[in-house]
Amino acid sequence: MTTFNHVLFGWYPYLCLTVFLVGSWLRFDREQYTWKTGSSQLLRRRQLMWGSNLFHIGILVIFAGHFVGLLTPIRLFEVIGISHGAKQMLAIVVGGVAGIACFVGLTLLVHRRLFDPRIRATSSFGDIAILLMLYAQLVLGLVTIPVSLQHLDGEEMVRFMTWAQGILTLEPGASALIADAHPVFKAHLVLGMTIFLVFPFTRLVHVWSAPVWYLGRRGYQVVRTKRAAGPVAVGAARLPAE
Repeated sequence: MTTFNHVLFGWYPYLCLTVFLVGSWLRFDREQYTWKTGSSQLLRRRQLMWGSNLFHIGILVIFAGHFVGLLTPIRLFEVIGISHGAKQMLAIVVGGVAGIACFVGLTLLVHRRLFDPRIRATSSFGDIAILLMLYAQLVLGLVTIPVSLQHLDGEEMVRFMTWAQGILTLEPGASALIADAHPVFKAHLVLGMTIFLVFPFTRLVHVWSAPVWYLGRRGYQVVRTKRAAGPVAVGAARLPAE
């Protein structure tokens, strides 16, 4: 079991980070024209609008919370006077609200993609798989909240912060910190790392086009008519991520 734990939480993070960074760079550098999916925005537009907005708002708050919460040096929280317990309660409240918004939005998107025959016909295996992976990860994240409420001293959160920062600083014994963690936290971590692993091969790479390149690019569809001698730009072609 010790070896298995070390593989999952000592070696696997580096595999996922390497594929995530190298794969994203290669796809950004060589295959930007593959950053697309079959358009379905004309079908169930209201459901798409609500689902996409709630999902993106929720997921951005959740990602920012995880990034700051896990990677900010523990000493910094102590210096500015934020206790471990207060930090954990803040994470539970903000993460819970954002998680519920994200859950509602993602539920709308999953329902729309799986149960509308026309949208299902334009969906690739990757489109459906990444949505279901995100859905499962979100559910696991929400399930961790009742578990976290059982130990509000914040020490469990400090354990995961120390592990995450140990992985980034190449600490050899970081995996031991996760050995006796609650199974739901372990599942949440493993699935989260797996999402990073498959990230470069999915539609999630559109994250790299925002906000700088996405907002600044020319988003026009070029069409030609029999009468027109040159191309005519008509309408913006920016589409929602879903």
